[in-house]
Amino acid sequence: MPQATPRPPDARAVIDARRHEASAQVVVALGLTDTDVEEIVDLFASLVRWRSTSDAQRDASRRFMRLGENDMRAIRFLMTARHDGAVVTSTMLAEHLGLKGPSVTKLLDRLEQAGHIRREAHPSDRRALSIVVTDSTSTTATATVGADHLRRFRVAAAMSSEERRTVTRFLSTIADLPVLEHGS
Repeated sequence: MPQATPRPPDARAVIDARRHEASAQVVVALGLTDTDVEEIVDLFASLVRWRSTSDAQRDASRRFMRLGENDMRAIRFLMTARHDGAVVTSTMLAEHLGLKGPSVTKLLDRLEQAGHIRREAHPSDRRALSIVVTDSTSTTATATVGADHLRRFRVAAAMSSEERRTVTRFLSTIADLPVLEHGS
């Protein structure tokens, strides 16, 4: 009778600490039960799904708006500033995006040509220009990207304060782990 060929691991198996040599030892050392590990696998599987969904939604929004990642970040920044009544200069936008002068100039030229922003006289500094998102881009972004953000916000709003604090603590703790340089 021929032996069955082992199947490749499914998505859950790939993140199951019991299935990896180094982490399997930690499971034993921490005294984790199979239920504990299954809950942790569920948690990480949910994070993988969220990241995939978030990436897909961000990509769909970028395609719809015909914008690159930095373009979208710039629009969000300008819309927030507009809501707050703040004046934004190219220097402020460059700092927010982590870009150098020539790169932010190219970005602004591209956004202006596409009708997403206007450069206007600065209200208090006659040597500077302010950067303003156009009404049409603001309306479109609010109806699309904003609507998606609102759906996620409602999910968080439906959670108890304790649940939100627990999720925040977990996400903050894993985000604060140092990046390990491999092969250095």
